[in-house]
Amino acid sequence: MTKRLIYLLAVWSVAAVCVRPASANDAEQRPNIVLIMCDDMGWSDIGCYGGEVETPNLNRLAAEGMRFTQFYNNAKCTTTRASILTGVYPRRDQRDLLRTDMVTLGEAMKLAGYQTALSGKWHLGSQKTTHPYHRGFDEFYGLLDGCCNFFDPSIPDPPYKNNKVRKFGQNDQLITSFPEDFYTTDAFTEHAIDCVKKFSSTDRPFLIHLNYTAPHYPLHAKPEDIAKYRGKYRDIGGWLNLRKQRWQRHREMGLATESWQLSEMDEHAYDWDSANHDHEDARMAVYAAMIDAMDQNIGRLLETLESEGVADNTVVLFLSDNGGCAEEPGGRSPEIVPGPKDFYASVGPAWGWAQNAPFKKHKSSAYEGGVLTPCIAWWPGRIQAGSITRQPAHIIDMMPTLLEIAGGQYPTTYQGHEILPVEGKSMLPILMGETREPHPQLAWEWSGSRALREGDWKVVWPKKGKAWELYNLANDRCETTDLAAAEPELTQRLGNAWEAWAKHTGLKIKGDSKRK
Repeated sequence: MTKRLIYLLAVWSVAAVCVRPASANDAEQRPNIVLIMCDDMGWSDIGCYGGEVETPNLNRLAAEGMRFTQFYNNAKCTTTRASILTGVYPRRDQRDLLRTDMVTLGEAMKLAGYQTALSGKWHLGSQKTTHPYHRGFDEFYGLLDGCCNFFDPSIPDPPYKNNKVRKFGQNDQLITSFPEDFYTTDAFTEHAIDCVKKFSSTDRPFLIHLNYTAPHYPLHAKPEDIAKYRGKYRDIGGWLNLRKQRWQRHREMGLATESWQLSEMDEHAYDWDSANHDHEDARMAVYAAMIDAMDQNIGRLLETLESEGVADNTVVLFLSDNGGCAEEPGGRSPEIVPGPKDFYASVGPAWGWAQNAPFKKHKSSAYEGGVLTPCIAWWPGRIQAGSITRQPAHIIDMMPTLLEIAGGQYPTTYQGHEILPVEGKSMLPILMGETREPHPQLAWEWSGSRALREGDWKVVWPKKGKAWELYNLANDRCETTDLAAAEPELTQRLGNAWEAWAKHTGLKIKGDSKRK
Protein backbone atom coordinates (compact mmCIF):
# COMPACT_ATOMS: atom_id res chain seq x y z
CA MET A 1 0.00 0.00 0.00
CA THR A 2 1.22 3.50 -0.79
CA LYS A 3 1.82 6.02 1.97
CA ARG A 4 -0.98 8.15 0.53
CA LEU A 5 -3.48 5.29 0.67
CA ILE A 6 -2.47 4.40 4.21
CA TYR A 7 -3.05 8.01 5.24
CA LEU A 8 -6.42 8.22 3.50
CA LEU A 9 -7.63 5.00 5.11
CA ALA A 10 -6.75 6.48 8.49
CA VAL A 11 -8.73 9.63 7.69
CA TRP A 12 -11.72 7.84 6.20
CA SER A 13 -11.94 5.48 9.15
CA VAL A 14 -12.86 8.38 11.40
CA ALA A 15 -14.70 10.77 9.07
CA ALA A 16 -17.65 10.37 6.73
CA VAL A 17 -16.35 13.47 5.01
CA CYS A 18 -17.42 16.97 5.77
CA VAL A 19 -21.14 16.96 6.40
CA ARG A 20 -21.28 15.75 9.99
CA PRO A 21 -19.86 17.47 13.10
CA ALA A 22 -16.28 16.51 13.91
CA SER A 23 -15.59 14.45 17.01
CA ALA A 24 -12.64 14.31 19.38
CA ASN A 25 -11.41 11.24 17.52
CA ASP A 26 -11.45 13.23 14.28
CA ALA A 27 -9.19 15.88 15.83
CA GLU A 28 -6.73 13.17 16.84
CA GLN A 29 -6.58 11.76 13.30
CA ARG A 30 -7.05 14.73 11.00
CA PRO A 31 -4.14 17.17 11.05
CA ASN A 32 -4.30 20.86 11.77
CA ILE A 33 -3.15 23.02 8.85
CA VAL A 34 -1.14 26.25 8.90
CA LEU A 35 -0.83 27.85 5.44
CA ILE A 36 1.66 30.73 5.44
CA MET A 37 2.09 33.09 2.51
CA CYS A 38 4.44 36.06 2.33
CA ASP A 39 4.25 38.96 -0.10
CA ASP A 40 6.57 39.91 -2.98
CA MET A 41 9.46 37.71 -1.83
CA GLY A 42 11.95 36.37 -4.36
CA TRP A 43 12.59 32.71 -5.09
CA SER A 44 16.10 32.73 -3.62
CA ASP A 45 15.80 35.12 -0.66
CA ILE A 46 15.51 32.66 2.23
CA GLY A 47 18.41 30.55 3.45
CA CYS A 48 17.06 27.15 2.42
CA TYR A 49 16.68 28.46 -1.15
CA GLY A 50 20.19 29.86 -1.37
CA GLY A 51 19.66 33.29 0.17
CA GLU A 52 21.90 35.09 2.64
CA VAL A 53 19.01 36.30 4.83
CA GLU A 54 18.96 34.61 8.23
CA THR A 55 15.90 32.35 8.26
CA PRO A 56 16.63 29.56 10.78
CA ASN A 57 12.97 28.67 11.29
CA LEU A 58 12.16 28.30 7.60
CA ASN A 59 15.44 26.44 7.18
CA ARG A 60 14.32 24.05 9.90
CA LEU A 61 10.99 23.43 8.17
CA ALA A 62 12.89 22.68 4.95
CA ALA A 63 15.38 20.39 6.69
CA GLU A 64 12.52 18.46 8.31
CA GLY A 65 10.21 18.65 5.30
CA MET A 66 10.09 19.09 1.54
CA ARG A 67 11.14 21.86 -0.83
CA PHE A 68 9.59 22.35 -4.28
CA THR A 69 11.68 23.62 -7.18
CA GLN A 70 8.71 24.09 -9.54
CA PHE A 71 5.85 25.52 -7.51
CA TYR A 72 3.89 28.18 -9.36
CA ASN A 73 1.78 31.19 -8.40
CA ASN A 74 -0.03 33.73 -10.57
CA ALA A 75 2.70 36.43 -10.66
CA LYS A 76 0.57 38.99 -8.79
CA CYS A 77 -0.93 39.50 -5.32
CA THR A 78 -4.65 39.51 -6.13
CA THR A 79 -4.80 36.73 -8.68
CA THR A 80 -2.63 34.47 -6.54
CA ARG A 81 -4.83 35.04 -3.51
CA ALA A 82 -7.95 34.33 -5.54
CA SER A 83 -6.56 31.00 -6.75
CA ILE A 84 -5.08 29.78 -3.48
CA LEU A 85 -8.45 30.34 -1.82
CA THR A 86 -10.66 28.83 -4.54
CA GLY A 87 -8.72 26.12 -6.34
CA VAL A 88 -9.53 27.69 -9.71
CA TYR A 89 -7.78 30.08 -12.07
CA PRO A 90 -8.72 33.76 -11.72
CA ARG A 91 -11.87 34.75 -13.58
CA ARG A 92 -11.75 38.16 -15.28
CA ASP A 93 -15.25 38.52 -16.71
CA GLN A 94 -16.59 40.24 -13.60
CA ARG A 95 -15.29 42.95 -11.30
CA ASP A 96 -14.58 40.74 -8.30
CA LEU A 97 -12.01 37.96 -8.39
CA LEU A 98 -13.88 36.28 -5.53
CA ARG A 99 -17.42 35.46 -6.63
CA THR A 100 -20.46 33.67 -5.26
CA ASP A 101 -20.01 30.83 -7.75
CA MET A 102 -16.69 30.06 -6.04
CA VAL A 103 -16.18 28.46 -2.66
CA THR A 104 -13.28 29.59 -0.50
CA LEU A 105 -10.79 27.42 1.34
CA GLY A 106 -12.31 28.68 4.59
CA GLU A 107 -15.80 27.68 3.54
CA ALA A 108 -14.77 24.25 2.27
CA MET A 109 -12.72 23.48 5.37
CA LYS A 110 -15.60 24.52 7.61
CA LEU A 111 -17.79 22.04 5.76
CA ALA A 112 -15.13 19.45 6.64
CA GLY A 113 -15.54 20.30 10.34
CA TYR A 114 -12.48 22.54 10.70
CA GLN A 115 -12.16 25.74 12.69
CA THR A 116 -10.81 28.48 10.43
CA ALA A 117 -8.88 31.73 10.78
CA LEU A 118 -7.20 34.20 8.45
CA SER A 119 -4.49 36.50 9.78
CA GLY A 120 -2.87 39.23 7.70
CA LYS A 121 -3.40 40.34 4.13
CA TRP A 122 -6.64 39.60 2.27
CA HIS A 123 -6.73 41.90 -0.82
CA LEU A 124 -9.89 40.41 -2.34
CA GLY A 125 -12.53 42.91 -1.25
CA SER A 126 -14.41 44.12 1.80
CA GLN A 127 -18.06 43.79 0.80
CA LYS A 128 -20.49 41.20 2.12
CA THR A 129 -19.64 38.64 -0.58
CA THR A 130 -15.89 39.34 -0.62
CA HIS A 131 -15.01 39.85 3.05
CA PRO A 132 -13.03 37.05 4.77
CA TYR A 133 -15.28 37.05 7.84
CA HIS A 134 -18.27 36.41 5.58
CA ARG A 135 -16.44 33.96 3.31
CA GLY A 136 -15.63 31.10 5.64
CA PHE A 137 -13.20 32.36 8.26
CA ASP A 138 -14.36 32.14 11.87
CA GLU A 139 -11.67 34.62 12.89
CA PHE A 140 -10.14 37.41 10.79
CA TYR A 141 -7.59 40.05 11.68
CA GLY A 142 -5.56 42.03 9.21
CA LEU A 143 -5.31 44.11 6.08
CA LEU A 144 -8.19 44.13 3.61
CA ASP A 145 -6.07 46.01 1.05
CA GLY A 146 -2.82 45.20 -0.74
CA CYS A 147 -0.15 47.00 1.30
CA CYS A 148 0.14 49.48 4.15
CA ASN A 149 2.48 51.23 6.55
CA PHE A 150 3.97 48.45 8.71
CA PHE A 151 4.19 50.62 11.84
CA ASP A 152 0.87 52.43 11.48
CA PRO A 153 -1.63 51.25 8.84
CA SER A 154 -3.74 54.36 9.44
CA ILE A 155 -1.08 56.50 7.72
CA PRO A 156 -2.21 57.10 4.11
CA ASP A 157 -0.01 56.25 1.16
CA PRO A 158 2.12 59.10 -0.23
CA PRO A 159 0.79 61.29 -3.06
CA TYR A 160 2.48 59.19 -5.74
CA LYS A 161 0.37 56.27 -4.45
CA ASN A 162 -2.82 58.40 -4.53
CA ASN A 163 -2.92 59.17 -0.78
CA LYS A 164 -4.92 56.01 -0.27
CA VAL A 165 -6.00 55.10 3.25
CA ARG A 166 -5.79 51.33 3.67
CA LYS A 167 -8.56 49.24 5.26
CA PHE A 168 -7.63 47.20 8.33
CA GLY A 169 -10.01 45.16 10.44
CA GLN A 170 -10.89 42.40 12.86
CA ASN A 171 -13.80 40.13 12.02
CA ASP A 172 -16.38 42.53 10.53
CA GLN A 173 -15.13 45.68 12.31
CA LEU A 174 -12.68 48.24 10.93
CA ILE A 175 -9.61 49.25 12.97
CA THR A 176 -8.42 52.82 12.50
CA SER A 177 -5.88 53.37 15.30
CA PHE A 178 -2.85 51.35 16.35
CA PRO A 179 -0.58 51.24 19.44
CA GLU A 180 2.82 52.92 19.49
CA ASP A 181 4.76 49.64 19.28
CA PHE A 182 2.67 48.19 16.44
CA TYR A 183 4.33 46.27 13.60
CA THR A 184 2.19 44.31 11.16
CA THR A 185 4.38 41.20 11.04
CA ASP A 186 4.22 40.90 14.83
CA ALA A 187 0.50 41.68 14.99
CA PHE A 188 -0.49 39.13 12.34
CA THR A 189 1.50 36.47 14.18
CA GLU A 190 -0.06 37.37 17.53
CA HIS A 191 -3.50 36.83 16.07
CA ALA A 192 -2.49 33.49 14.56
CA ILE A 193 -0.98 32.43 17.91
CA ASP A 194 -4.17 33.42 19.74
CA CYS A 195 -6.17 31.32 17.29
CA VAL A 196 -3.90 28.31 17.77
CA LYS A 197 -4.41 28.54 21.54
CA LYS A 198 -8.17 29.01 21.21
CA PHE A 199 -8.65 26.26 18.63
CA SER A 200 -6.33 23.80 20.38
CA SER A 201 -8.53 23.87 23.46
CA THR A 202 -11.39 22.30 21.46
CA ASP A 203 -11.89 18.83 19.99
CA ARG A 204 -11.85 20.01 16.35
CA PRO A 205 -8.91 20.43 13.95
CA PHE A 206 -8.11 23.88 12.59
CA LEU A 207 -6.94 25.74 9.48
CA ILE A 208 -4.99 28.97 9.96
CA HIS A 209 -4.11 30.97 6.84
CA LEU A 210 -1.37 33.44 7.83
CA ASN A 211 -0.63 36.06 5.18
CA TYR A 212 2.31 38.36 5.86
CA THR A 213 2.70 41.65 4.00
CA ALA A 214 6.48 41.34 4.39
CA PRO A 215 8.59 42.00 2.44
CA HIS A 216 6.23 44.02 0.18
CA TYR A 217 7.03 47.73 0.07
CA PRO A 218 7.03 50.15 1.87
CA LEU A 219 10.38 49.05 3.30
CA HIS A 220 9.75 49.17 7.05
CA ALA A 221 11.71 47.28 9.67
CA LYS A 222 12.91 47.60 13.25
CA PRO A 223 16.35 49.21 13.76
CA GLU A 224 17.74 46.13 15.53
CA ASP A 225 16.81 43.90 12.60
CA ILE A 226 18.18 46.34 10.03
CA ALA A 227 21.50 46.56 11.90
CA LYS A 228 22.17 42.87 11.19
CA TYR A 229 22.31 43.58 7.45
CA ARG A 230 23.73 47.09 7.09
CA GLY A 231 26.85 46.92 4.95
CA LYS A 232 26.23 43.33 3.82
CA TYR A 233 24.94 44.21 0.37
CA ARG A 234 27.59 46.86 -0.19
CA ASP A 235 30.21 44.25 0.72
CA ILE A 236 28.62 41.70 -1.63
CA GLY A 237 29.11 44.24 -4.39
CA GLY A 238 25.63 44.64 -5.80
CA TRP A 239 22.98 42.59 -7.49
CA LEU A 240 25.13 40.79 -10.05
CA ASN A 241 27.41 39.41 -7.35
CA LEU A 242 24.38 38.58 -5.21
CA ARG A 243 22.97 36.45 -8.03
CA LYS A 244 26.28 34.68 -8.59
CA GLN A 245 26.64 33.84 -4.90
CA ARG A 246 23.09 32.52 -4.63
CA TRP A 247 23.54 30.57 -7.86
CA GLN A 248 26.59 28.85 -6.39
CA ARG A 249 24.60 27.87 -3.29
CA HIS A 250 21.74 26.56 -5.45
CA ARG A 251 24.11 24.05 -6.98
CA GLU A 252 25.70 23.14 -3.66
CA MET A 253 22.27 22.55 -2.11
CA GLY A 254 21.06 20.35 -4.94
CA LEU A 255 18.27 22.75 -5.87
CA ALA A 256 19.75 23.40 -9.30
CA THR A 257 20.48 20.63 -11.81
CA GLU A 258 22.57 20.56 -14.97
CA SER A 259 19.64 22.00 -16.96
CA TRP A 260 19.87 25.25 -15.00
CA GLN A 261 22.06 28.18 -15.88
CA LEU A 262 22.09 31.73 -14.61
CA SER A 263 19.81 33.90 -16.77
CA GLU A 264 21.06 37.04 -18.45
CA MET A 265 20.95 40.53 -16.92
CA ASP A 266 17.53 42.18 -16.86
CA GLU A 267 17.16 45.22 -19.12
CA HIS A 268 15.76 47.30 -16.23
CA ALA A 269 18.67 46.56 -13.89
CA TYR A 270 21.11 49.47 -13.80
CA ASP A 271 24.87 49.53 -13.29
CA TRP A 272 26.12 48.97 -9.72
CA ASP A 273 29.29 51.02 -10.23
CA SER A 274 27.29 54.17 -10.96
CA ALA A 275 24.66 53.56 -8.25
CA ASN A 276 24.48 55.19 -4.81
CA HIS A 277 26.00 52.32 -2.82
CA ASP A 278 24.92 53.54 0.60
CA HIS A 279 21.32 53.92 -0.50
CA GLU A 280 21.26 50.62 -2.39
CA ASP A 281 22.76 48.81 0.59
CA ALA A 282 20.14 50.36 2.88
CA ARG A 283 17.27 49.33 0.61
CA MET A 284 18.28 45.70 0.53
CA ALA A 285 19.25 45.66 4.22
CA VAL A 286 15.75 46.73 5.23
CA TYR A 287 14.21 44.23 2.83
CA ALA A 288 16.32 41.46 4.40
CA ALA A 289 15.35 42.65 7.88
CA MET A 290 11.67 42.34 6.97
CA ILE A 291 12.18 38.70 5.96
CA ASP A 292 14.26 38.09 9.08
CA ALA A 293 11.46 39.49 11.26
CA MET A 294 8.95 37.27 9.49
CA ASP A 295 11.11 34.23 10.15
CA GLN A 296 11.40 35.17 13.82
CA ASN A 297 7.63 35.31 14.01
CA ILE A 298 7.23 31.97 12.25
CA GLY A 299 9.48 30.62 14.97
CA ARG A 300 7.12 32.00 17.61
CA LEU A 301 4.19 30.33 15.88
CA LEU A 302 6.02 26.98 15.72
CA GLU A 303 6.82 27.25 19.43
CA THR A 304 3.12 27.79 20.13
CA LEU A 305 2.18 24.70 18.14
CA GLU A 306 4.65 22.74 20.26
CA SER A 307 3.61 24.24 23.59
CA GLU A 308 -0.04 23.52 22.80
CA GLY A 309 0.85 19.92 22.04
CA VAL A 310 -0.39 19.98 18.43
CA ALA A 311 2.84 20.31 16.40
CA ASP A 312 3.13 16.59 15.64
CA ASN A 313 -0.34 16.62 14.10
CA THR A 314 0.02 19.82 12.07
CA VAL A 315 0.84 20.43 8.41
CA VAL A 316 2.73 23.67 7.74
CA LEU A 317 3.06 25.08 4.22
CA PHE A 318 5.03 28.19 3.28
CA LEU A 319 5.17 30.08 -0.03
CA SER A 320 5.20 33.55 -1.64
CA ASP A 321 2.47 35.15 -3.73
CA ASN A 322 4.78 36.12 -6.62
CA GLY A 323 8.40 36.77 -7.46
CA GLY A 324 10.50 39.61 -6.12
CA CYS A 325 9.12 43.04 -6.97
CA ALA A 326 10.84 45.45 -9.37
CA GLU A 327 8.34 48.29 -8.88
CA GLU A 328 9.74 51.61 -7.69
CA PRO A 329 6.94 53.94 -6.53
CA GLY A 330 8.30 57.40 -5.81
CA GLY A 331 11.56 56.73 -7.62
CA ARG A 332 15.11 56.01 -6.53
CA SER A 333 15.94 59.15 -4.57
CA PRO A 334 18.12 58.61 -1.47
CA GLU A 335 15.83 61.12 0.23
CA ILE A 336 13.28 58.27 0.43
CA VAL A 337 14.88 56.54 3.40
CA PRO A 338 14.33 52.79 3.82
CA GLY A 339 13.30 51.67 7.30
CA PRO A 340 11.36 54.33 9.27
CA LYS A 341 7.58 54.66 9.08
CA ASP A 342 7.90 58.23 7.74
CA PHE A 343 9.09 57.05 4.32
CA TYR A 344 7.76 54.83 1.53
CA ALA A 345 10.77 53.12 -0.03
CA SER A 346 11.17 50.10 -2.30
CA VAL A 347 14.10 47.98 -3.51
CA GLY A 348 13.72 48.92 -7.18
CA PRO A 349 14.22 46.95 -10.40
CA ALA A 350 17.82 45.76 -9.96
CA TRP A 351 17.42 44.16 -6.53
CA GLY A 352 13.86 43.11 -7.32
CA TRP A 353 15.10 41.10 -10.30
CA ALA A 354 18.13 39.67 -8.47
CA GLN A 355 15.92 38.31 -5.69
CA ASN A 356 14.62 35.72 -8.15
CA ALA A 357 18.04 34.31 -9.07
CA PRO A 358 18.73 32.30 -11.13
CA PHE A 359 15.51 32.95 -13.02
CA LYS A 360 14.39 35.53 -15.52
CA LYS A 361 12.31 38.60 -14.64
CA HIS A 362 10.18 39.37 -11.57
CA LYS A 363 6.69 40.03 -10.21
CA SER A 364 4.03 40.71 -12.89
CA SER A 365 5.95 38.68 -15.48
CA ALA A 366 5.03 35.21 -16.72
CA TYR A 367 8.68 34.20 -16.99
CA GLU A 368 9.83 31.85 -14.23
CA GLY A 369 11.10 34.73 -12.06
CA GLY A 370 7.57 36.10 -11.82
CA VAL A 371 5.53 32.92 -11.40
CA LEU A 372 7.80 30.69 -9.29
CA THR A 373 7.72 30.64 -5.52
CA PRO A 374 9.80 28.89 -2.90
CA CYS A 375 7.47 26.35 -1.31
CA ILE A 376 8.11 24.34 1.84
CA ALA A 377 5.87 21.56 3.14
CA TRP A 378 6.36 20.24 6.71
CA TRP A 379 4.43 17.35 8.23
CA PRO A 380 6.23 15.47 11.01
CA GLY A 381 6.47 11.74 10.47
CA ARG A 382 4.80 11.87 7.05
CA ILE A 383 6.88 14.02 4.70
CA GLN A 384 10.42 12.76 4.19
CA ALA A 385 12.84 15.09 5.94
CA GLY A 386 15.16 17.08 3.67
CA SER A 387 13.42 15.99 0.48
CA ILE A 388 13.37 18.04 -2.73
CA THR A 389 10.67 17.53 -5.35
CA ARG A 390 11.04 18.64 -8.95
CA GLN A 391 7.41 17.87 -9.83
CA PRO A 392 5.48 20.95 -11.01
CA ALA A 393 2.60 22.15 -8.85
CA HIS A 394 0.44 25.29 -8.75
CA ILE A 395 -1.46 27.26 -6.17
CA ILE A 396 -4.75 26.04 -7.65
CA ASP A 397 -3.64 22.69 -6.20
CA MET A 398 -3.74 23.98 -2.63
CA MET A 399 -7.51 23.68 -2.17
CA PRO A 400 -7.83 20.03 -3.29
CA THR A 401 -4.66 19.10 -1.41
CA LEU A 402 -5.84 20.47 1.92
CA LEU A 403 -9.33 19.07 1.45
CA GLU A 404 -7.91 15.60 0.80
CA ILE A 405 -5.69 15.88 3.87
CA ALA A 406 -8.73 16.98 5.88
CA GLY A 407 -10.99 14.22 4.55
CA GLY A 408 -13.23 16.85 2.98
CA GLN A 409 -14.96 17.24 -0.35
CA TYR A 410 -15.14 20.13 -2.79
CA PRO A 411 -18.84 21.10 -3.01
CA THR A 412 -20.80 21.41 -6.23
CA THR A 413 -23.23 23.88 -4.66
CA TYR A 414 -22.85 26.28 -1.74
CA GLN A 415 -25.45 28.58 -0.16
CA GLY A 416 -27.73 28.18 -3.16
CA HIS A 417 -25.07 28.81 -5.79
CA GLU A 418 -23.65 26.40 -8.37
CA ILE A 419 -19.90 26.30 -7.77
CA LEU A 420 -17.25 26.32 -10.48
CA PRO A 421 -15.50 22.94 -10.67
CA VAL A 422 -12.11 22.85 -8.98
CA GLU A 423 -9.23 23.13 -11.46
CA GLY A 424 -6.39 22.14 -9.15
CA LYS A 425 -5.16 18.64 -8.40
CA SER A 426 -4.21 17.24 -5.00
CA MET A 427 -0.50 17.33 -4.22
CA LEU A 428 -0.82 14.65 -1.55
CA PRO A 429 0.98 12.06 -3.73
CA ILE A 430 3.92 14.46 -4.06
CA LEU A 431 3.99 15.11 -0.31
CA MET A 432 3.98 11.35 0.27
CA GLY A 433 7.04 10.95 -1.96
CA GLU A 434 5.12 9.51 -4.92
CA THR A 435 4.81 10.58 -8.54
CA ARG A 436 1.70 12.56 -9.41
CA GLU A 437 0.18 12.75 -12.85
CA PRO A 438 0.98 16.36 -13.81
CA HIS A 439 -1.44 18.95 -15.12
CA PRO A 440 -1.83 18.63 -18.90
CA GLN A 441 -1.27 22.38 -19.12
CA LEU A 442 -0.75 25.37 -16.81
CA ALA A 443 -1.34 28.97 -17.86
CA TRP A 444 -0.72 32.54 -16.66
CA GLU A 445 -1.53 36.14 -17.46
CA TRP A 446 -0.98 39.46 -15.81
CA SER A 447 -0.97 42.91 -17.42
CA GLY A 448 -0.17 41.58 -20.88
CA SER A 449 2.47 39.05 -19.84
CA ARG A 450 1.27 35.55 -20.76
CA ALA A 451 2.50 31.98 -20.65
CA LEU A 452 1.38 28.39 -21.03
CA ARG A 453 3.27 25.27 -19.98
CA GLU A 454 2.68 21.78 -21.39
CA GLY A 455 5.05 19.13 -20.11
CA ASP A 456 8.51 20.67 -20.33
CA TRP A 457 7.52 23.12 -23.07
CA LYS A 458 6.57 26.68 -22.18
CA VAL A 459 5.48 29.56 -24.40
CA VAL A 460 5.82 33.12 -23.10
CA TRP A 461 4.40 36.31 -24.52
CA PRO A 462 6.33 39.15 -22.86
CA LYS A 463 4.60 42.28 -21.70
CA LYS A 464 4.52 44.59 -24.74
CA GLY A 465 5.79 41.64 -26.77
CA LYS A 466 5.23 41.02 -30.48
CA ALA A 467 5.43 37.22 -30.67
CA TRP A 468 5.41 34.05 -28.61
CA GLU A 469 8.71 32.74 -27.30
CA LEU A 470 9.28 29.02 -26.69
CA TYR A 471 11.43 27.34 -24.04
CA ASN A 472 12.21 23.73 -23.19
CA LEU A 473 12.39 23.76 -19.40
CA ALA A 474 13.90 20.27 -19.25
CA ASN A 475 17.02 21.54 -21.02
CA ASP A 476 16.76 25.24 -20.24
CA ARG A 477 15.24 25.71 -16.80
CA CYS A 478 15.97 29.43 -16.69
CA GLU A 479 14.55 30.36 -20.12
CA THR A 480 17.75 31.54 -21.77
CA THR A 481 17.25 30.16 -25.32
CA ASP A 482 14.13 30.97 -27.36
CA LEU A 483 13.25 28.03 -29.66
CA ALA A 484 10.20 29.58 -31.33
CA ALA A 485 11.89 29.96 -34.71
CA ALA A 486 13.05 26.33 -34.62
CA GLU A 487 9.62 24.99 -33.54
CA PRO A 488 7.00 27.25 -35.18
CA GLU A 489 4.17 24.71 -35.25
CA LEU A 490 4.57 23.78 -31.58
CA THR A 491 4.83 27.46 -30.67
CA GLN A 492 1.62 28.27 -32.50
CA ARG A 493 -0.25 25.29 -31.07
CA LEU A 494 0.67 26.25 -27.51
CA GLY A 495 -0.16 29.87 -28.24
CA ASN A 496 -3.58 28.79 -29.45
CA ALA A 497 -3.99 26.72 -26.28
CA TRP A 498 -3.32 29.87 -24.25
CA GLU A 499 -6.01 31.69 -26.26
CA ALA A 500 -8.48 28.92 -25.40
CA TRP A 501 -7.54 29.16 -21.71
CA ALA A 502 -7.99 32.94 -21.79
CA LYS A 503 -11.46 32.55 -23.28
CA HIS A 504 -12.35 29.87 -20.72
CA THR A 505 -11.37 32.10 -17.80
CA GLY A 506 -13.13 35.20 -19.15
CA LEU A 507 -9.93 37.09 -19.93
CA LYS A 508 -10.52 39.78 -22.54
CA ILE A 509 -7.55 40.22 -24.85
CA LYS A 510 -6.81 42.66 -27.63
CA GLY A 511 -5.79 40.00 -30.10
CA ASP A 512 -2.08 40.88 -30.29
CA SER A 513 -1.07 37.38 -29.19
CA LYS A 514 -2.50 36.07 -32.46
CA ARG A 515 0.33 37.70 -34.37
CA LYS A 516 3.05 35.42 -35.67
